[in-house]
Parts: sequence; C-alpha cells; structure tokens
Amino acid sequence: MIETETPADKAIVIRARLGVEDPEETARLEEATGLAEALGLDVIESTFAPVRKIDPGRFFGRGKLDEIGDHIREIGASVAIVDAALSPVQQRNLEKAWKVKVVDRTGLILEIFGLRARTKEGRLQVELARLAYERSRLVRTWTHLERQRGGQGFMGGPGETQIEADRRILADKMGRLRRELEEVRRTRALHRKSRQVAPYPMVAIVGYTNAGKSTLFNKITGAGVFAKDMPFATLDTTIRGFKTPAGTQLLLSDTVGFITDLPTELVAAFRATLEEVREADIIIHVLDVSAVDFETRRREVEAILDAIDAGSEHDQPVIEVFNKIDLWQNDQELDPDSLADLPRKSEDSLCAISLSAQTGEGIDRLLHAIDRAMADKSVVLAVKAGVKDQRALAWLHQHGAVLSESVDDQGVTTAHARLSPEEAGRFASQFPELAPNFEDAN
Repeated sequence: MIETETPADKAIVIRARLGVEDPEETARLEEATGLAEALGLDVIESTFAPVRKIDPGRFFGRGKLDEIGDHIREIGASVAIVDAALSPVQQRNLEKAWKVKVVDRTGLILEIFGLRARTKEGRLQVELARLAYERSRLVRTWTHLERQRGGQGFMGGPGETQIEADRRILADKMGRLRRELEEVRRTRALHRKSRQVAPYPMVAIVGYTNAGKSTLFNKITGAGVFAKDMPFATLDTTIRGFKTPAGTQLLLSDTVGFITDLPTELVAAFRATLEEVREADIIIHVLDVSAVDFETRRREVEAILDAIDAGSEHDQPVIEVFNKIDLWQNDQELDPDSLADLPRKSEDSLCAISLSAQTGEGIDRLLHAIDRAMADKSVVLAVKAGVKDQRALAWLHQHGAVLSESVDDQGVTTAHARLSPEEAGRFASQFPELAPNFEDAN
C-alpha cells in the first residue's frame, strides 16, 4: 500500500500524449488527478508528456525519461502516477530511472478500492484483485528474489528460487480467497432466491464512477449511503426497498462505479457483486451529463455490462438517467421535460430521463418510467381459488407479486397477481382448472 499519512507524499500525475490536444484526453488527465487525490496524495502537478511512440521497455523514450526524471527531482515529488497500464518491466525500469515510487492506473485504482472497501466481501474482493496484480509484478525487482532456498520436503524444495516461493505463497493466498468468495457467492445466490420468493423485483443502478449513483439511490430510497463528489466514494453494494407512484414495491441496488480501463482483476474479483446487476429486472444507467467525455463514459459502462452478460444486449430493460442537469452549461435555459438540448439516448435504452439527483428535480419522472418498464414486462392474472386451491395461491405468492387478495363468504379467494409472461404461462399450465384471466398490466 502507498503510505499517505504524511505531508511528504507529494505526487506528480503524468499522461503520455501521442497526438494533438483533445478535450477527452484532458478529461482523462483530470480523472487520474482526481483518483490520486482521492487516495490522499498531495498532487503538486499533473501534466502531459508528448511522445512519438510507447517504448516497450521504459514506456517513455530515453530523452523523455531523463527529462521527466529531472523534473520530478526539481519539484520534490516522491510518487509518480503514470496514467496508463504499465507492464511489470516498464514499472520497474521507471522506478530505477526516477528513484521514486511509480504507480500505474491499475495500481492506483486498486489502492483506492483497498482504502474504501468496508464489508468483509468487499475486502476479500479487493485483496484477491491486489494479489493477482502483485503476482504479475514479481519481476526480480528486489535482490532477495534472486536467492535460492534449500531444504527438504514440499516446502521450498532444493533449488527453489525466492521468486518461485513468493509466487507459490501468492497462489496459495489467492486460492484461499477464491474459496471464501465462492462462499460469498453462494450466500448472495441464497439472498437473491429469498428476494424472489418475497417477491420484489430488483432495479440496479449502474454508471461511471462519480456519476451520482449513490446520491440518486439516497434520494429514491431515503437511505443514508455515503455519497461524495469523488471517485469510488462507495464500493460495497447496498440494497433498499422503495415504492413507485403506482404502489409497486421494488428493491433498489447501488453498485460499484465503473471507470475507463477498469482493471480486469477487479472485474473478476467483483463477480459476486456484479451478479446483482445481471439478475436485475431493470437497469438504471446513470450518466453525468456535464462530463466532457460523456459518450466515452457511456461506452465504457455499456462494454462492462456486456462483459458480465448484462444490459440491453442481454434482454434487460435499461433506463438512461442524464444526471447533474443543474451543472449543465448552455446558453439557453434547459427545459427539464425535453431532451432536445441533451445528448441523445442510446438506441437500445427504453428511455432517457433528465434529472438532478442533488436537487431532486426529475426524480418523479424516473419513478414513473420505472412503473412503465415494470408494466411492459409483466402481466396481471385474476384468479378465483377455493379452499382446496391453496397450493395455487401459495404458488402465486412465491413466483409473483400479489397486488390484492380478498375472500368472500363462501371462502373463495379472488387474487390479482403481477407475474412475468413466462411465469404466467407456467401458472396457467400448472393450474388449468382455475382458468386464470389475463388482464392489462398497465
């Protein structure tokens, strides 16, 4: 871990620039600076380093390498953040040349995740990702890695180098963490099953980090989830219940934020958490409409969703939320009921809702959109069940949302239940004698 407690941790953030100036490249540099500041580092400078090509051994060419090294010594930085995914060899050579701690984008994000994880599950996931990252960094950076160990038995056999022993130790730790995470995954699966029995449909909030997901979550549910204008303010998934204007009881899940070049180690480690997104009935994709690189961030989130088999490409309804309209800069006053001035919605999303999670403006439109999405993907069954048909009523409670239920003087129960079309078909097939009536879900 990077020590960040003392004022001596002064950092410089460097991003290589291969072409001409680009607003999106500037946004990426600002993002990297924000990540470093979120880690607690004192960023004294953030700068572009123009290069013709990336050197496979040192990332920067010899001339640029020496120039940056002289500048680092001049400003007194003790940490150099390179906003790129460095290979182990590149990282080692930069540290040798500059004589400071060098952290790449992957290491920076892992450090932040390590600081922010609060639950046991979150800490396990981050630790697994960190070990996977460190294992790739064992490139004989330190002298002790070149020593050999002797001895008998299976612990460090004859001729085993220290680097091999370190790799074996890391592999053992990673195996243990994977087993613990697998237990977490089974527990989450049981929780999802119990929620389905409840049954309340799930709505999952996803989006780029710092898009306002936790603020929106708090505004809808009244929860007190930590929300701050900083990258990865919250990591651990939180689930709360809420009701739509139509009275539908739903569960809302606030998930970890995504980011450009999210380390593959983290995507793999957070599989158990991201399964909440894959199992959701509706996905709310929150976008920061004030971001310069709006479209890039949208594509990054959509790509990660696709990587975990979630999103519109996998038959999940997606509602786009254009958040932070209070920060939208435009010569004309923005009409909140119109998206004419805002970026266009994705072709695959159900709709796009403009709102401000901070002020609450537009939240009602989002809730109505959720109601419409739920109605579009469900049907309502009207069932009359006698005393002997309690198994059918129990089935409805287990697989659907019972909207109303009344019993007359003869003991006949009239129930109205909302189910998915597939579940409604199964009910009609299993209990044909009840002749259920299909009603308009809207």
